Amino acid sequence: MTINEKQDQIIEDFSISDDWFDRYAMLIDMGQELKALPEDKKTPENLIDGCQSRVWITARMEGGNLIFEGDSDALIVKGILSLLISILSGHAPEEIVHSDLYCIDRIGMREHLSPTRSNGLASMIKVMMAYATAFSQK
Repeated sequence: MTINEKQDQIIEDFSISDDWFDRYAMLIDMGQELKALPEDKKTPENLIDGCQSRVWITARMEGGNLIFEGDSDALIVKGILSLLISILSGHAPEEIVHSDLYCIDRIGMREHLSPTRSNGLASMIKVMMAYATAFSQK
């Protein structure tokens, strides 16, 4: 699936309910499905600045595609991270760099997050894009 196809699927999944309590529950479920990051990768270098919660993101190349891993100590934030990973992981760095993460706005996530979580979301996206940029230049 392309990045846009994944986003369209997320939009469809989240359109099942207009209730943001249900949507938060969906995010929490997504976070619970995210594979735990090994403790040896929970280092200060992988810790994301700008998040109120502790969030770690790592990336590696595998077969020409960028694979993201991550974890958080907060349920909703871990769900947001899982959402981002599900969209971007497994794609070429150049594709990621040129992607438009339109699903975030279309499902109404930005308007329903607290200011600190919105800042955290922006920080996670910034780090993932920085990884993609760095790997695209190698």
